[in-house]
Amino acid sequence: MGFDPWDAAFVADPYPAYRELREQGRAVWWEATGQWLVPHYDDVSALLRDRRLGRTYLHRFSHEEFGREAPPPEHEPFHVLNGNGLLDLEDPAHARVRRLVAKAFTPRTVERLVPAVQRLAGELVGRLRADGGGDLLTVVAEPLPVAVIAELLGVPEADRGLLRPWSADICGMFELRPDEETARRAVRASVEFSAYLRGLIAERRSRPGEDLISGLIAAHDEEGRLSEQEMISTCVLLLNAGHEATVNTTVNGWWALFRNPAQLAALRAGHDPEKLSTAVDELLRYDTPLQMFERWVLDDIRIGDTVVPRGAEVALLFGSANRDPARFDDPDALDLVRADNPHLTFGAGIHYCLGAPLARRELEASFGALLADGVPPLRLVEEPRWRDGYVIRGLEQLLVEF
Repeated sequence: MGFDPWDAAFVADPYPAYRELREQGRAVWWEATGQWLVPHYDDVSALLRDRRLGRTYLHRFSHEEFGREAPPPEHEPFHVLNGNGLLDLEDPAHARVRRLVAKAFTPRTVERLVPAVQRLAGELVGRLRADGGGDLLTVVAEPLPVAVIAELLGVPEADRGLLRPWSADICGMFELRPDEETARRAVRASVEFSAYLRGLIAERRSRPGEDLISGLIAAHDEEGRLSEQEMISTCVLLLNAGHEATVNTTVNGWWALFRNPAQLAALRAGHDPEKLSTAVDELLRYDTPLQMFERWVLDDIRIGDTVVPRGAEVALLFGSANRDPARFDDPDALDLVRADNPHLTFGAGIHYCLGAPLARRELEASFGALLADGVPPLRLVEEPRWRDGYVIRGLEQLLVEF
C-alpha cells in the first residue's frame, strides 16, 4: 500500500507507506495534489528553518506572479482569519506579531493556568469514573483543552460550547483538497467566531481582566499594538492548534498504550512527573497528531538530487520524520523512557508552536489523572475507528471502561 491520504487503511497506519517513501528519495513528486513529499527527518527539520520556504508567498509575490490562482472571493473570511494568524504570517509581520503576543502569553501565564488544568483534568476523569467508563474522546480529551483555552481567553462558561464546533469547521480546510461544503462550513465558522471575539475584545477594552485578550489589548512596543484582526486570528489559532493536537495526542496516545501493555504497566508503576513528561513526548513522537505541514517554495531549493523550483509546494511529513531510523533508534517501537527525542511534532524555526508548553501541561494533567494512584486501570472496550482526514489525524472515539 502506497501513500494515499484518502484511503482508510493508510490513515489507520501510514507508517509502512512512509518507510517506502523514505526509500524512494528525499523529495518525492506526488501527482494527486502537485506537491513534493519530504519524508526524512533531517530534511523536514532543515526546511522548517529555511526562509526560502514560506507558509505564504503573498509577502513577496502576487498570486499571478507566483503562478497560482487566487482563492474564490466567497472564501475570503476564512483566508483573512487564517492569514493573520502566527502560523501563516512571514517576517517581518510574523516577528512583530509574535513579539507582541509573547508579551501577553508568557511562561508565567502558562504556569498560572496549571492548577486550573489539573483541577479540570481531575473533574473530567471523575465523571468518567462515575459512569464506569465511556468515550475518552468526548468525556476527557475534548473538554479539557477547550476549557483551558476558554479560561485563558476569558470566554464565559455559557459560551464555551460554541468553540469546539467552530474550530472543527475551520480546521476542515487544512485537509488535502477540501470540498465546497467543507469550505462553506469553514467560512461560516470564521464569520461567526470572528464576530464573537470582536464583541469579547470590545468588552475587555472597557473592562480589562486577567485573561489573555486583555493582555493582547495591552501589549505594545515601539512599533505599536496588535490590530483587532491580529488579536482575533491569534485567539482562533490558540484554540485550533492548541486543542486539535492535545485532543488527538490524548486518544491516539491511549490507543498506543493499549497496544503496548508492557509500556502502559511500566508507566502506571511508580508514577512520577518526570517519567510522565518523558512519556508524553514519546507519545507525541510515536503517533503524530499533525501528519503533514505544507510550505511554498519562494526561491529554488535543492533537496538531495532534486531541484524544487520557485512556485512549487512541499509537504513536510511530520509523521514520517518522527519515525525516521536515521534519527531515532528503533523508531517504530513505543519507548516511554526514550531520552533522545527531538521530535518535530510542534514544528521548528520561527513557526515553532507558541502553545507547546501549555499543550504539554494539559497532556501531563490528563494522562496523570488517569494514571493516578487509586484510579482503577483503564481497559479498551472495542477497537476504535479513525476519523476521515489525514493531515489532522485522530480517532472517531475511544470507548473505555475501568
